[in-house]
Amino acid sequence: MKTDSLFYRIFQRWPELVLELAEIETSEASRYVFRSEEIKQTAFRIDGVLAPPEDSDAPWIFVEIQFQPDDSLYRRLFAEVFLFLHRTDPPRAWRAVVLYPDWSIERVPVGYASLLSLPEIRRVDLSALSGLVVSEAEGQDRKSLGWDILHILIADDSQAAIQRARRLTRPEYRAQLPEAIAWSELLDFVETVMVYKLPRSSREEIQAMLGLTDIDLKQTRFYKEVLAEGRQEGRQEGRQEGRQEGRQEGRQEGRQEEALRLLKTLLNRRFGVLPDWVEARFEEAEQTQLEQWAVRVLDAETLEAVFQDK
Repeated sequence: MKTDSLFYRIFQRWPELVLELAEIETSEASRYVFRSEEIKQTAFRIDGVLAPPEDSDAPWIFVEIQFQPDDSLYRRLFAEVFLFLHRTDPPRAWRAVVLYPDWSIERVPVGYASLLSLPEIRRVDLSALSGLVVSEAEGQDRKSLGWDILHILIADDSQAAIQRARRLTRPEYRAQLPEAIAWSELLDFVETVMVYKLPRSSREEIQAMLGLTDIDLKQTRFYKEVLAEGRQEGRQEGRQEGRQEGRQEGRQEGRQEEALRLLKTLLNRRFGVLPDWVEARFEEAEQTQLEQWAVRVLDAETLEAVFQDK
């Protein structure tokens, strides 16, 4: 499953994590900003750029997350990076970090092998990181919570992901959080990662796996934006029908509304404002179709690909 958006979201919140992966030590880590950069005259867009503080000489950091084989990756990456540096003033040092699920995905085009030996290039095999056992002490020594979230995302199986997620959602972990990170923010990250890690599990199942209470989950953005309203509407529809058939229909409509709200939230976060033709597809869709589209969101390169008939 391609999870570029989740990686980017983690790097936006904890940009210093990229520096750790690149093995770069700098006192300016907390001042970096993760963003995308567009080179307008050539229609190039670099999705992951860690921008250094303007009043320092810290390097630019370029991030590429590659979960599918791509023969053109390095040709594109070096072209974009060098053109970006050519058009950026004043000049400064740079680094590039390429993340793979494992080395079998990497493709090195002819003529580029020597470039990969540059000290500015850092290639990371996430499968090696996923096998590491992060102890309680190690977790406390990390520079950011991003490491803990990253380990959930790259866990090599669902049980490992659940185990790591449980550690972060235990009440005693809450007391260890830095003041800059709210408990609701941490729950939101963990829950979002687990939803994509376990796409066939319901929210109630994930709640039980992590030992979270309704009080915990009602603090998360995911619950507030996607699930709360849908469940409320389902209960209202059920109460309006006095017969058993009416109650069942109300619950079913509530679940479909819940699925629709989830899908819309995911699409808005990934692709922005939705066009009219997408709304038309929603009107014709059943709950199972909505759920299938939601699973495709992170894999699809374009909005059209989410709704493509297969």
